[in-house]
Amino acid sequence: MRVALFATCVNDALYPSTAIATVRLLERLGVDVDFPPEQSCCGQPQFNTGYRRACEPLVRRTARAFAGYDHVVTPSGSCVAMVRDSYPRIGAKAATEGRGTELADIATSLAPRVVELTEFLTDVLGVEDVGAYFPHTVTYHPSCHGLRMLGLGERPTRLLRAVKGLELVELPGADECCGFGGTFAVKNAAVSAAMAEDKLRHALGTGADVLCGADNSCLLHLGGTLRRRGDALRPLHLAEILASTEEHPWRPA
Repeated sequence: MRVALFATCVNDALYPSTAIATVRLLERLGVDVDFPPEQSCCGQPQFNTGYRRACEPLVRRTARAFAGYDHVVTPSGSCVAMVRDSYPRIGAKAATEGRGTELADIATSLAPRVVELTEFLTDVLGVEDVGAYFPHTVTYHPSCHGLRMLGLGERPTRLLRAVKGLELVELPGADECCGFGGTFAVKNAAVSAAMAEDKLRHALGTGADVLCGADNSCLLHLGGTLRRRGDALRPLHLAEILASTEEHPWRPA
């Protein structure tokens, strides 16, 4: 089985520890992981802002970068949703415009092979207990893309419940958006900030030490609000929790 890591722009630029943790976790489980250096942005910011045609070179580049891999694993549900849901629509639209089926064919080949980290662990590897150790109280925020577009369901929380030492507490209003939404947070800053405050009011009320998520874009948004407020709740990606072991425990930076 040939597996590639799709690190994503946000992780590459701001959260490299998440990409590193993903590799550590997968290798601990016996997976050989490649990192194709030609990978770049999947085109999600452009697509969400209405620049569909500007995404097309990135669709081609992403397909070239991950050609030949059985699975392309990424710790970002929003990027998986872009490839699995939006790439086929980009291809179909190009075809209806009389520009051939190249992009549609690319999407047909690539989309089924791109999987979110918790999908890969539970559905492909068939594991829930990954041998992790994380002696902290955690509450989990499911991002909109993972919750609604990918249907991740209880995959992330099943993985968290199997972590030694971890106490998982339920997040009230977990299915409510945190307010990030990519360019939504820029175009509708006041609404976005109010939504973040609502989400954090629920999270802080749990008494948890750590606010876990599977998308660093959401954690970036919520973490910025937490820092401005001066709250001690720590945002942390699920991959970093699952990569932590008794021999090599996670330590705050």
